[in-house]
Amino acid sequence: MRNEINAKDVAKLAGVSQSSVSRVFFGGASVSEKTRKKVLAAAEELGYTPNEFARSLITNKTRIIGLVMKGVKNPFYPQVLKEFAEAFKRLGYSILFVQTNHDELQKEDVETLLNYHVAGVIITNATLSLKVTADFKKNKIPLILFNRKVEQPDLFSVCTNNLEASRQIAEFLIQKGCKDMVYISGQRNTSTSIEREKGFSEVLKKNQLTYRRYDSDYSYIGGYHTAKQIINEGCIPSAFFVANDIMAFGVLDALHEYSIEVPSVTKVVGFDNIDMAKWPVYHLTTWEQPISEMVDRTVEYMMAEIEEYTGRAENVEIEGKLIERSTT
Repeated sequence: MRNEINAKDVAKLAGVSQSSVSRVFFGGASVSEKTRKKVLAAAEELGYTPNEFARSLITNKTRIIGLVMKGVKNPFYPQVLKEFAEAFKRLGYSILFVQTNHDELQKEDVETLLNYHVAGVIITNATLSLKVTADFKKNKIPLILFNRKVEQPDLFSVCTNNLEASRQIAEFLIQKGCKDMVYISGQRNTSTSIEREKGFSEVLKKNQLTYRRYDSDYSYIGGYHTAKQIINEGCIPSAFFVANDIMAFGVLDALHEYSIEVPSVTKVVGFDNIDMAKWPVYHLTTWEQPISEMVDRTVEYMMAEIEEYTGRAENVEIEGKLIERSTT
């Protein structure tokens, strides 16, 4: 019954025009305090809740934030989604979750976001074309890359300092006596995978050490099959640096299947520090991404841009930390 109540019913009970109800709930021209109180009292009596889409038709804005993810197989991203939903809920905003099945944001994804009159958009593990960026800028919709960055100088991004993280991981493994190492990447065209390899390789080169790189896809199965390939090649490294935790779990399970002991024979380091990393079955040494701080910086920028759009661009990098567990 409550959902059938509309602004017309509130206006009738309050004895005011329907436009007065709209002004009270959706802003616009001023309304007298007397009228405002009558409208709010009538709305409370009827159990009226203003419709977000009705708001968008009047103001061309909603209190909805679009959050785009390319699948959620990596447990890192559901955790990110949860933190964003909680943060925006505290501010009176809702999340419109858009799952894209492509590496690059597609036309239909953009149309969905624009049709919902979103107040802002956060892109996690997908890339953007220049045209897509222009579409959002033209509509003055704040756009943020999360856990990604691009060379485009006109985008705001928030991510971990991947270069420094991978440098510290390399130094840590060298201190552990590791000499021959393997780096298992995610998709090669992502900034995260590129920078994690770059920092790692810089330190190894400085110490006159080499490594082997194997390309994977940020999935458990990818890590598992890549590790099996390395094992079958007959050259087990003294350490694996794996570009995310979920692939590292696949590596650990493959090593266990072949009775290769960790950490005495080889060591494994992941990246993200998802909740599963501390499970006893894995107890994975990994680099912790500071999700809460990354979310806070993203929300802070988003709210400022919603208040007054500037299109300010910046690459924000936040420091994480190494969490040492039994795999090293």
